[in-house]
Amino acid sequence: MRKLKNNELGRISVNEFKAVEKTPIIVVLDNIRSLNNIGSVFRTSDAFLIEKIYLCGICATPPNKDIHKTALGATESVDWEYAESTLSVVQNLQDSKVKVLAIEQAENSTKLDAFLPEKNQKYAIVMGNEVKGVQQEVVNASDFCIEIPQLGTKHSLNISVTTGVVIWDLFTKIRSL
Repeated sequence: MRKLKNNELGRISVNEFKAVEKTPIIVVLDNIRSLNNIGSVFRTSDAFLIEKIYLCGICATPPNKDIHKTALGATESVDWEYAESTLSVVQNLQDSKVKVLAIEQAENSTKLDAFLPEKNQKYAIVMGNEVKGVQQEVVNASDFCIEIPQLGTKHSLNISVTTGVVIWDLFTKIRSL
């Protein structure tokens, strides 16, 4: 088995990315402090044709060398917008008929593996601060609270890892509808 070279991967250009049909998922970052995590979310969002990223609260915004270090140019392909209030973004998305999924450990949360997306429905996933998680008022306002089942001694994952797991899961489920 031979590893493929970069020029054999069939990558699309930024202009082609902008024009292609997107996966009906929006990412909302709620007060993410690590610029490397933000960059990683951009890179994952590019890989799975995510529609848009909202950077809320204390999130840094591109252009930024520390975001670029992990985004590797994905800040140019993935649409993004800054908003001071995560709650306002959530409410505006819901007004536009987007279902909002807070990704958080909470009472009566739905396990990610049990969550079944609806056909022709757009979703926004809210990813929380590295220490405090998704703000309680945002969890309260969300349509669903989704939790990744974890079986080990640790009860949290890095936000960029969590985002990748959730996007991959939703991407595969949406594509199979």
